[in-house]
Amino acid sequence: MELVITGLGSSGEGVGRFKDIAVFVPGALPGETVKASADFVKKNFVNGRLLEIVKASPDRVVPVCPVYKECGGCQLQHLSYDAELKEKRKQVEAALERIGHLRDVKVMPTIGSASPLYYRNKMQFPVAGKKGKLQIGCFALNTHRVIDVADCCIQKQKNNEIAAVVRQWMNQFRIAAYDEDNRTGIVRHVMGRVGVHTGEVMVCLVTAQDNVPHLKDLAKMLKAAIPGVKSVVQNVNKRSTNVILGEKTKLIAGSPTIKDKIGPLKFNISAQSFFQVNSEQAEKLYNTALEFADLKGKETVVDLYCGTGTITLFMARKARQALGIEIVPSAIRDAKKNAVANHIDNADFLLGDAAVEMPKLAAEGLRPDVVILDPPRAGCEERVLAAIVTVKPARVVYVSCNPATLARDLAYLHEHGFTINKVQPCDMFSRTHHVECVVQLSQA
Repeated sequence: MELVITGLGSSGEGVGRFKDIAVFVPGALPGETVKASADFVKKNFVNGRLLEIVKASPDRVVPVCPVYKECGGCQLQHLSYDAELKEKRKQVEAALERIGHLRDVKVMPTIGSASPLYYRNKMQFPVAGKKGKLQIGCFALNTHRVIDVADCCIQKQKNNEIAAVVRQWMNQFRIAAYDEDNRTGIVRHVMGRVGVHTGEVMVCLVTAQDNVPHLKDLAKMLKAAIPGVKSVVQNVNKRSTNVILGEKTKLIAGSPTIKDKIGPLKFNISAQSFFQVNSEQAEKLYNTALEFADLKGKETVVDLYCGTGTITLFMARKARQALGIEIVPSAIRDAKKNAVANHIDNADFLLGDAAVEMPKLAAEGLRPDVVILDPPRAGCEERVLAAIVTVKPARVVYVSCNPATLARDLAYLHEHGFTINKVQPCDMFSRTHHVECVVQLSQA
């Protein structure tokens, strides 16, 4: 097929049409004419394979990563960064119109990053062994085949150094990689966390069994090679699952947490806690959320899906009272520690499911002035949104990492009396198809 690419799909692939059927072509860019073959054909769409670029986009650039075409970690390294920011704004606009059926909603230009490479403070690399060769890196696109990556150009360099030391340790002591097909071997994933503003480093080795030889040797090697290593932990995941972390985490050396800062606030981060992966952009994101909350100092704020309390504490500094709700016990423990560490005494944290606790609080008569939403990619359960409609806050600030579920949830709130005032995309995940958004809503 010869196609004219008219836009990008939600996963960063080029989109064209052939005989009125949408064709998705990874690697193709808007404005290009390409030749593609059909890999997978359904009634309403075709997944294509790029064969030839007949006419290239002026926004096409040479990817900096040597394994970019094989690896599924990034999707947009072949697109200039300025064009990437524009495409992400279009992605949000398209989701609001197509999924939310929301017209005339102003989406502001995407807030870009000063450093679109080497920004990720968190690494989660799968580990595999093939024909006696160790592979640590990212999965190839739409597979569980591990692409060996020596220097991932969206990871902080200390994370790349962690992977190199673990590779050396596994080879030196003959520690086997986990084989998910046969359920044999030991090491499943290598996680690194870097405190960008503190220099503190955590290493978490995810294993398929409790007893792993030479873990103390690994801790010594990491501390000798990487300045700032404060925490080495082992997480045990014996389940046959795509979920990376298991429930049990054991301390090998140092502290169970590390510290980082966002703006003026400092945070304790454990292996299982949620913390934004781009520290520099997170500050811009949270300042935007704070601006949209428009706090005057007398408000009660409820922060749903609060994680380690980052946004809750940002809001508490400007509000009368803030309450964060989160279902992950370790995150709530960290959030309470974070409140103490930052000398914030007007923030409380509740362990529970937002879909259960928010309706309960609404029934008990809680009437917050501002509700903050920062849900996972699946968005909010309808009963959470229904509870928000019941309590009638003056403003809702919705932070989202998925434009599709954001559009769905905004449509619900709009239908139930809220006006969508501002939509601000923020590039938290440069060189990938992901985009974060902050939205301000108010009572109509």
